[in-house]
Amino acid sequence: MTSRWITGLDIGTTTIKAVVAEHSGGKLGLRAVFRQPALGLRKGAVVDLAECLQALGPVLHEIKKISKSAVKNIYLSIGTPQAKIQHSKGIVAVSRADTEIYQDDVERVIKASQAVNVPPNRTIVHNVTREFIVDGVGDVLDPLGLSGSRLEVNSLIIDVFTPHAKSLMRVVELAGGEIGGLVFGPLVGSRAALSKNQKDLGVALVDIGGGTTGLSVYEENKLVGVAKFPIGGGHISNDLAIGLKIPVGAAESLKVHYGYALAKEVPSKEAVELKKFSPDAKGAVSRRFIAEIIESRLAEIFELVNNELKLMGKAAQLPGGVVLVGGGSKLPGLTELVKQELKLSSQIGFSIQNELSAEGGSFSEFLEDPEFVNAFGLALWGGDEEGWTKQTMKDGFGIRNLIRYFLP
Repeated sequence: MTSRWITGLDIGTTTIKAVVAEHSGGKLGLRAVFRQPALGLRKGAVVDLAECLQALGPVLHEIKKISKSAVKNIYLSIGTPQAKIQHSKGIVAVSRADTEIYQDDVERVIKASQAVNVPPNRTIVHNVTREFIVDGVGDVLDPLGLSGSRLEVNSLIIDVFTPHAKSLMRVVELAGGEIGGLVFGPLVGSRAALSKNQKDLGVALVDIGGGTTGLSVYEENKLVGVAKFPIGGGHISNDLAIGLKIPVGAAESLKVHYGYALAKEVPSKEAVELKKFSPDAKGAVSRRFIAEIIESRLAEIFELVNNELKLMGKAAQLPGGVVLVGGGSKLPGLTELVKQELKLSSQIGFSIQNELSAEGGSFSEFLEDPEFVNAFGLALWGGDEEGWTKQTMKDGFGIRNLIRYFLP
């Protein structure tokens, strides 16, 4: 029986997550999950190549022990806030005399939609097909076999700062890995955590990472828009460190153990001894004061999210509500704060398990952890590209073709 390997690699600002999967017997089976503190990154971009390599090297070394093939097909996320999104349209005449639409017509119209102005230092990573239009009739998901004289496509073009993409890929290659695909961060979380029903209804996925926050919005099973903001959970820890005059590491631990997203729900008399987290700190601090610092920064994050939803015309207009993923989504009380700030229902997102087989290993703790959603999403996305899983979104720009742009 033949088998194929794939690795989803999520190199975040604060942590590296990796998911190793094997395609065998018609299924994508989980084989290993890894988590390692990240070094050398700021807001999703590599700022110190040597430090980043130092953190990533041991992860790929462990993956090689499972299968050397697994490090030769790595799907990698890129999530820097400098990414740009623009709407595009392509129009072509159907080439055949019988007016039936064939695959080459679809490929031509998608290529036509990619003819947008992109500066020399930027590279297109996705051309996401939203809908096809045949002779003026829109909302066509698959035009193959239909008849018409004119074929149009509405797309979302996503491009990134080329040096950011190159440096991220270079770290992986120096660590002994080979890139199978590069995927924009806000899309991969949606691949793992959102169902077709949610995307049909209208839903926003908010990914709160260590240094950035991602947003992707869907309606009628189409991608409405994506965005990335240069602010994340690490900024909350920095705020606590400044406000309480304790080290950042102690502030992070304090946030994890006593943090709460909605200050009004925390008893005003409850106090926390700072000495538990920092030996040099003295006295106690009100837990409500801690929550006020946290809520202030979170409110800023969701103000940015809401402003983006307004630009998309979807503020308070998504029946499927908000799905929260990423390490920052673990804060107690966050779903209530989101309801207050965005006027939408909210829930914590987990990886949908029906497309992943976990036989021979216990992966439930990772599948039920919102922090690992992107890593599982990358494995599933890679499975889509390889033709192993049910593809949920058409990407007219083949991710494997993208790699040619970065090769000398």
